[in-house]
Amino acid sequence: MIRIARRPFLMMGAALATGALPRSEVAAEAIPALRATTRTLDIHGRPARVLGLLREDGGQGLVIQPGARFRARLHNQLGEPTIIHWHGQIPPVAQDGVPDAPLPMLQPGDSRGFDFAATPGTHWMHAHVPDQEMRLLAAPLIVRTAEDARADRQEFVMMLHDYSFTPLPEILARLHTAPGHAPGAMPPPNPHAGGGPHGGAAAMDLNDIDFDAYLANDRTLDDPQLVRIERGGRVLLRIINGAGATVFRIDTGALEASLVAVDGQPVTPVVVRNFALAMGQRADLLVQVPAEGGAFPVLALREGARERTGIVLATARAPVRRLEVLGDRAAAAWDPAQEGRLRAATPLPARRVNRRIEVALTGSMQPYLWSLDDRPWGRHRVLAARPGERVEFAMTNRTMMGHPMHLHGHHFQVVEADGRRFSGPVRDTVQVPPMARVAVAFDAGEAARWMFHCHHMPHLATGMMTELVVSS
Repeated sequence: MIRIARRPFLMMGAALATGALPRSEVAAEAIPALRATTRTLDIHGRPARVLGLLREDGGQGLVIQPGARFRARLHNQLGEPTIIHWHGQIPPVAQDGVPDAPLPMLQPGDSRGFDFAATPGTHWMHAHVPDQEMRLLAAPLIVRTAEDARADRQEFVMMLHDYSFTPLPEILARLHTAPGHAPGAMPPPNPHAGGGPHGGAAAMDLNDIDFDAYLANDRTLDDPQLVRIERGGRVLLRIINGAGATVFRIDTGALEASLVAVDGQPVTPVVVRNFALAMGQRADLLVQVPAEGGAFPVLALREGARERTGIVLATARAPVRRLEVLGDRAAAAWDPAQEGRLRAATPLPARRVNRRIEVALTGSMQPYLWSLDDRPWGRHRVLAARPGERVEFAMTNRTMMGHPMHLHGHHFQVVEADGRRFSGPVRDTVQVPPMARVAVAFDAGEAARWMFHCHHMPHLATGMMTELVVSS
């Protein structure tokens, strides 16, 4: 029998002892304190010293109630500088959380306050330092709506991570010296190819790093979180891919789910049982629990490989079977047609495009260097716009890896994917598959420097970032 989780994860009082969100509003302290600190996890029987964003009660994550502002004070209790980005929020640029853009990193022992209008939905917060994010300096950030508060349903969060005991600098050193190939040297990978980095070049392009563990709410599948649900009830499952370098396929198994939001933005509901979620992306699933009850694993399968993680939703007294960390076969890769099936519930208002910007996603496995327009961060091409302009980014991926591209300070609508134009979902992070083209549209916001980068942390660390400079 799998034991019930006792680690505090996204708890708000007793209501969240197993990751559940409250059905009704709970009074929150005026200025919640967040501590960037260290903690220890048990990973496959081995202690792992990781980082964390903890509340004063020791739990992870923040829940903001309908209509409330985002207010928090961040305390750096680490022995190193850090800075936190509020992924999915649109704060003033001074509070966006990027090193020296414009504020410096928070030094050990220092604190900083934040106060801005909160964007509703399933979001998250993480260090904008690749090495720290890969050491799990991240947590959920949930901004509830009035509909959430009224709805007769349970809410849970499943936050996904990959974890390596090997530090990022050592990982990068190994990647720089590993055998590989330049992009374009061979045809695009088979979308159904499997195996790890030794399963052929196509498979290696799906996963360039083998991690020691894949986690759901800080736990591996040999000891997953058991979440108690109600027979015949409804469940809203908020899934966050906080991994540093892993695309996961979400598999709801026996449960038929409706995908109702992506990246915190509502979509026309789509029935799903298996779909992909790239790094930085989120998905809200609405599930109807069968009246007879039961135990229902919700799994996250590593793209192109057999490793998996997940949680178990179970009604009272339902038998729970043991789950293997390795699946029977490798999970499928990202389906380029997936994005084309999603439609925004509230699309951008129709208007003329004022500025179109072409961006090439470039880089190679050997040497292991990634960039935009063949120019790494520091020698990057600045992308420019004026406040209020309707802008289109057309991204052409010239590499053999997919890239989840994230734009700070804006939400955008996907308007082209898989070779066709359409009115797609509103997002802040979009996956651009290998050798593919994806276009997004948005209205330029505050006059400021906004980061635009790949959310694959080793790709970001080696230079796959530029900036959108909005100026009047």
